[in-house]
Amino acid sequence: MIRTAQWNQANQTDLYDITIIGGGATGLGVALDAALRGFSVLLLESHDFGGGTSSRSTKLLHGGVRYLAQGNISLVREALAERTTVLHIAPHLAQPLPFVMPSYQWWQTPFYGMGLKAYDLLAGKAGLGSTQLLSSREVKAALPGINDKHLQGGVQYWDGQFDDARLALALARSAERAGAVTLNYADVTAIEHINAGEAKFNIAVTDRRLGLDHHFKTRALINAAGVWVDQIRQMAQPATDKTPHHRMVSPSQGVHVVVDRSFMPAEHALLVPKTEDGRVLFAVPWMGSIILGTTDTPRQDLPREPDPFASELDFILQEASKVLSKPVTRDDIKSVWVGLRPLVATPAANDNTATKTLSREHTIVTDPNGLVTVTGGKWTTYRAMAEDVMDACFKAGILPTRPGGATRTHALVGAAQIGGQNHALWQPPGPHLYGSEIEAVQQCPGADHEIGLGLTEAMVRFAARHEYAQTIEDVLARRWRVLFLDAKLACSMAPEVDRILREETGLDTDLAAFEKLTEHYLP
Repeated sequence: MIRTAQWNQANQTDLYDITIIGGGATGLGVALDAALRGFSVLLLESHDFGGGTSSRSTKLLHGGVRYLAQGNISLVREALAERTTVLHIAPHLAQPLPFVMPSYQWWQTPFYGMGLKAYDLLAGKAGLGSTQLLSSREVKAALPGINDKHLQGGVQYWDGQFDDARLALALARSAERAGAVTLNYADVTAIEHINAGEAKFNIAVTDRRLGLDHHFKTRALINAAGVWVDQIRQMAQPATDKTPHHRMVSPSQGVHVVVDRSFMPAEHALLVPKTEDGRVLFAVPWMGSIILGTTDTPRQDLPREPDPFASELDFILQEASKVLSKPVTRDDIKSVWVGLRPLVATPAANDNTATKTLSREHTIVTDPNGLVTVTGGKWTTYRAMAEDVMDACFKAGILPTRPGGATRTHALVGAAQIGGQNHALWQPPGPHLYGSEIEAVQQCPGADHEIGLGLTEAMVRFAARHEYAQTIEDVLARRWRVLFLDAKLACSMAPEVDRILREETGLDTDLAAFEKLTEHYLP
């Protein structure tokens, strides 16, 4: 059984150089970086890889236009450079995408045009295309379905788009190929600080699928648990130390709504940089649908499946209806998902702090017991964050210094393009998402049996055999993005996926739980 073999492999190492808690973008980036430097690596994820915030982004690989307006030039420069890197190492999962800012007042086109020209200058050779000032006719051609009443023109600029969940999966598999052990559904239940020779931590772990308990010793322990990093720090705190830690994370909730592509049948994304209340609105073509979002709302509880607040849905639908010619209603929503961003808290942060004012940059803290915690940041800069985590380990003397930089050019699993050109990500999902691995997928049984939205039986079997899929949600939410595109369709496809997964894993995949889960993705 594949699951048992993974755990047997994990238990073969008596002492790991580095263990990472958290299988989102940050933790997976650290795992790949450390493995490529030759360290023995164990990554533990309590649910599925990318199952939290890392699969619930706006699907934009961006340099940070909003941060440019805030004057954060260094963050913009870093993000632009990292955007180029991701486009090169995962061309099947990340691609350039043109954006259009429509102007409804005469001054907006020159004003935003100047700012985006500065964006071009900062990008330099990393630029994806030049900013252009558009007439109202050109805006309507680029954004069919836009409300053209009082339309004055607009500005076109370039950024990136990607499949966040599959990029997380590619990182996990690439780290594994580099020598790391990556385990999902591995719940850390206790952390003990020890001084047994080179071992500094003893970690108790429960396999949530097999129900078995394990213990692992490690020299370095990295806390990359996203919005849950504060809980991990508390768990790792010695029993004799009662000093409360300062809260590192001030969570922000981001809501995204998916509607049919008929609302804006475009190959360009739409960006409203400032709505009436100062927030930003995106309308992004993605996998045959349109993503509308996003919100930025403080939230102190940390549910695994957060639901949108009614006010957030109202904001997105009202603002989208203003800029689109056809009003968007709750009945038009095919799926809605919510992500909790791990924004870096400040000493003055409290429950009422506006999260849009908090830092999007990452922070790394090394506790006296040697635990290294990283939080904040964004998908685009995951690779730079990983390098910074390794540097923190070297600086603290936790690990011996070893040269890095390999992740800048290390192609991720499936990176080879098909026929020299990749399928556009704004089109419906298809075999292109596997990149160079499509032949291996089609060799699995059931390549001609389509279950729905392009998903075949062979893809489900490949997900179970090679992509760590354990549950129906793993397949329909992250290996194939049906749940994020059409929750009702995902529910109808679940019984067939359930049957195939049971054959592949020999384990219960809890069909009833998935059917209930789909309710969270509908308003």
